[in-house]
Amino acid sequence: MKFIDIAKIHVKAGNGGNGIVSFHREKFIPKGGPDGGNGGRGGHIILRANPNMTTLLDFKYKSHFKAENGKPGSSNNKTGKSGEDLIIEVPCGTVVKNAESGEIIADLTEAGQECIVAKGGRGGRGNAEFATPTNQTPRFAEKGQPGEELDLILELKVIADVGIVGFPNVGKSTLISVISDAKPKIADYPFTTLTPNLGVVKIDIGKNYVVADIPGLIEGASEGKGLGLEFLRHIERTKALLFMLDATSKDVKKDFKVLVNELKNYNKELLQKEKIIVINKFDVIPQEQWKELLKINFGKNYPKPMGISAATGFGVEQLKYILWEKVDSIRKIEQSLK
Repeated sequence: MKFIDIAKIHVKAGNGGNGIVSFHREKFIPKGGPDGGNGGRGGHIILRANPNMTTLLDFKYKSHFKAENGKPGSSNNKTGKSGEDLIIEVPCGTVVKNAESGEIIADLTEAGQECIVAKGGRGGRGNAEFATPTNQTPRFAEKGQPGEELDLILELKVIADVGIVGFPNVGKSTLISVISDAKPKIADYPFTTLTPNLGVVKIDIGKNYVVADIPGLIEGASEGKGLGLEFLRHIERTKALLFMLDATSKDVKKDFKVLVNELKNYNKELLQKEKIIVINKFDVIPQEQWKELLKINFGKNYPKPMGISAATGFGVEQLKYILWEKVDSIRKIEQSLK
């Protein structure tokens, strides 16, 4: 299934029904008073987070949505039926923006979370509402108000605890396939991963976390090279970043600096997250190089690296538990602040 993480849609809430002009007519009551009812409210447009959806692909084929109009009032002071609300389901993690102003209207992160993005118009008042002691037979009524209408940008940000970032072909997909139940496409060429992969890492009963494998960055991504920064929005929600480096690279430290720079150009706040540095492919380098790589100082604000081999499993189990400890600690802090 094609992964679509940005979509533009047009929504139109229902118009309110018109109020009506009516007078009570009954045998032996020749001059009944006004009894025109009010119009019904127009239907709202509501967005609802659906945990079973993983992409905005549906909105590529349908982008215009209109809710039902309210019904007009009727005689005997009967209010018209309200228009049915239109519920549009979107994936959990969808940010809803006003396309014109860029204002964030909602951030739907939890299953079942809802937001009214366009309100239905109010129904018009019937002539019974306008009767007064000095005007006992009003011969006018209100029209229903139009429903709200606007363009929306839907932006999907994958919800994961740990985001794995690194150059193409560094082994991100292999790692996520080993530590989780995800089955990403894996091949020995750049940009194998063209969409974010999610995997659930299970530690024990009730202990698990979600890892996101983000498509590879290259130098100049912030300027649109390679896949650009197209998928980096998906690590904005993560609790921790796993920097994955290649032990066979000519300059591991330079690779790290490039990754940090590209993240900084996208959103410098990303670098405030908890960080883990992993050097992969220890299985294909001589053991005398291991100590040299593990001594690299990436900066005072960055942890010491650990060496692994995602292909053989070397160091992977230890990494899995280190990530769990990081995530669990952050969750507890977040919970204490609520």
